Amino acid sequence: MKKIFLLLSLHFGMLTFAQINPETIKKNQEAIIEEFVTNCAEKHSYTYEMSEWQHCLDTGLKKDSTISYLWQQKAMPYFKARKYEIGMVYLDKAVELNPEKHQAYRAFIKCIFVKTYKESILDFEDCIKKFGNNYVMDHTYNFYIGLCYLQLNEFSKAEKLFKDYNDDIFRNRQGLEHPTALFYYGVSKYELKKWEEAIIVFDKALKLYPNLSDAKFYKVICLVRLDKKEEAKKLYEEAKQDGKSGYTINEDNVVYETYPYQVRWKS
Repeated sequence: MKKIFLLLSLHFGMLTFAQINPETIKKNQEAIIEEFVTNCAEKHSYTYEMSEWQHCLDTGLKKDSTISYLWQQKAMPYFKARKYEIGMVYLDKAVELNPEKHQAYRAFIKCIFVKTYKESILDFEDCIKKFGNNYVMDHTYNFYIGLCYLQLNEFSKAEKLFKDYNDDIFRNRQGLEHPTALFYYGVSKYELKKWEEAIIVFDKALKLYPNLSDAKFYKVICLVRLDKKEEAKKLYEEAKQDGKSGYTINEDNVVYETYPYQVRWKS
């Protein structure tokens, strides 16, 4: 009897080890992602087949509800449909399961989509403490904190963060200068009424992206403040033409949300 009990214990012990072995779990989860995301959800457009998209992910979650990526994929299309509260429920679950993978994305969503800027700052600051000032959606966490401070009218804080970000690119990653980063650095100076300094920075952005209508628009205001009205008038016509032609902030998500200080030109 003792031998039988020992054999059963060994058998179930081995089975338990196989079930919790990290490599086994990883392979099983990758198979579920391939089956229910790659070969199911992504066969549908969430724009007009949201129920089919969500059904695929829900079926995958029935097999393994601990796969954070499935929760994130459930959340993502709701943000693009401006159903923020629904999406955040699922994204919170993804962050709970895997904060290193999803918390920065949640902070980005709070900044650009949901526009809960204080919450976004807290999320990004927590990410920096745990994972360092890494990148999400092409920019550092501090870049987005700077955007949040702009939206909270804390312009000096924003100016410092944008200065540090652009200085770091110039020193360590030349060739990767970004017109959006320079644009917001210029905006922070504009808000602080540093008209001449703002123009210098806007010109740097325009050197990288000559048709950036948003930079031209705020440069126009700076020129007017400096009583350079003829130059401002000419530049305003350029900005308007560029804006109507679609030359604006070129971040990927501008198709879903208006970015801070982005100018929408009437046709």
